[in-house]
Amino acid sequence: MNRSKVAKGAGIFGAAVGVAAAGLATAFAVERALVRRSVNEPGDPYTEEPFGDQPFDEERIVTAADGTDMHVEIIEPESATDEPTIVFVHGFALDMGTFYFQRKELAERGTHRMVFYDQPGHGKSSRLKSGTYDLAALGRSLAAVLEETVPHGRIILVGHSMGGMTIMAFAEQFPAWFGNRVTGAVLISTSAGLFDKAKLGITNLVARVSSPFFPLWDKAAQLGGGTIDRARVVSTDLAWLLTRRYGFGEPKPSPSLVTFVESMNSKTSAETLTKYLQTLYTHNRVPALTALRGVPVLVVVGDRDYLTPLSHSQQIIENLPEAELITIENSGHVVMLEKADQVNAALIPFLEKLT
Repeated sequence: MNRSKVAKGAGIFGAAVGVAAAGLATAFAVERALVRRSVNEPGDPYTEEPFGDQPFDEERIVTAADGTDMHVEIIEPESATDEPTIVFVHGFALDMGTFYFQRKELAERGTHRMVFYDQPGHGKSSRLKSGTYDLAALGRSLAAVLEETVPHGRIILVGHSMGGMTIMAFAEQFPAWFGNRVTGAVLISTSAGLFDKAKLGITNLVARVSSPFFPLWDKAAQLGGGTIDRARVVSTDLAWLLTRRYGFGEPKPSPSLVTFVESMNSKTSAETLTKYLQTLYTHNRVPALTALRGVPVLVVVGDRDYLTPLSHSQQIIENLPEAELITIENSGHVVMLEKADQVNAALIPFLEKLT
């Protein structure tokens, strides 16, 4: 495709986005005026929670095969143990802070070694140095993290959303790890291949209109990623409302939690967002689940997840009939934050069974 055609396509896309944005701005006009009041609502249980960086015992930079530098944080157990190392893999437009409450509780218990890392283009990791933004590359990046930080011993992988898809991509390329080194997996709010049918939780009409533009998003970012980033800065109220709508299941979730999630979203560049959207749109790794049949698997999903709804987790269970499915009521896509106590109540016994 030559540059004039790309520019024309991006222009059409921009016009479509402009129309959609105008409609959204109108639809959310009243709510947007209430955002700041919502943030200061009384009764928020997390008003004093110090979201952000958490303590760690070791910090590393792991370089993937394509040259991407990934930020890694490691937490060591209080005493020597032969427990599996738990490796956490976050989702799209987020970072390792996704697992804030799981990291907090498990660190307090002091029983497991834990590894957290920011996926390429997210958090404190660098953008892709070469190659493409696709799930296969993310699977190889996970392999690099494992080889560097867990050179021996058992491993339990925990993935949220795109992180779960990363685990599937890793399993597709490195099936020998499963049942040998990887002895358990937790898949939270993720999908094995129905992601395109969800259309990101958008209404059917918008999904039909937006679908043809998915292949153009990458080109649009190349031509105007900086412009998109600047537009996001001045649209923070609307972004906050959309995060609340599509990330959470409760009608009135904690404003502090919404702000925390939106802060992770806002740090992710438009280039990263648009390039990963294309690979998510074409994601299909149902066959890769075969590699997980030899290990215990826990699947967790919120019953009000608009991005990777319950049907996606049910599809995983159909292919992994021995896996355990936990459905959390009144929760959305960031279930491990919104319903942390319930997720931890499922996660910790699962980990204990694998000791």
